[in-house]
Amino acid sequence: MKRFENETVLVTGSSYGIGKGIALGFGKEGANVVVNYSKSEAPALETVSEIKKYGANAIAVKANVAKADEVKAMVDKTISEFGSIDILVNNAGTNGKIAPIEELTEDDYDHIMDTNVKSMFLCVVNVVPYLLKNGKGRIINMGSVDSFVGDENFSVYVTSKGAAAAFTRSLSLELGPKNITVNAICPGFVDTPSADIIEKIYPGAKESTVKRIPRGRLLIPADIANLALFLASDDADMINGACVLIDGGNINNIF
Repeated sequence: MKRFENETVLVTGSSYGIGKGIALGFGKEGANVVVNYSKSEAPALETVSEIKKYGANAIAVKANVAKADEVKAMVDKTISEFGSIDILVNNAGTNGKIAPIEELTEDDYDHIMDTNVKSMFLCVVNVVPYLLKNGKGRIINMGSVDSFVGDENFSVYVTSKGAAAAFTRSLSLELGPKNITVNAICPGFVDTPSADIIEKIYPGAKESTVKRIPRGRLLIPADIANLALFLASDDADMINGACVLIDGGNINNIF
């Protein structure tokens, strides 16, 4: 029997990049997977198709996870389709505008904080009642190495990832006694389309980062997926409130 057979996982922002890697990982392990996307349907449907090749069930659900009504509709769709939710992975996120603080606007701030922080709150609020009904559950939030360190020209992004860590630790105290663990994954530089954007702004960022990683390569989505699978498994029952750094040994993630 596969590790997550008969369980349902909702992965926000999972049509590409890290989220897709996590969704595929759970699909390989037999879970029912909800692939969330906000704009482009085609990549989400492609992810669903890939998951189904593993023999798992999956659906694509459009929702801007910074909008309360859309989150509720997404969760309702999940329950209608699969009957329950067992695992929530709050992966949706954005770097936002990468610029000096004096060039950022209120709209820039709101976009990053809504996408990276408010979305976690809305998803947790809507999913927790079903985890309580199950009598158990797993919540995994996406932090960053920037949950722990500063990063020039990423000030609001860093703020949002610090909030992700604080939210995780607080929720773990509240939900742990109810048999729901809450942890955060805090990656370093992951080779995704978002990394390609950073590479354009900071040419050579990938190469210079690799030189500082003892493991000799950038992270890939599968690395993050493997950690998510572990944190969602029974083997991680006593891991709660952890913000797990995964960066190959490079904790100075400054380009």
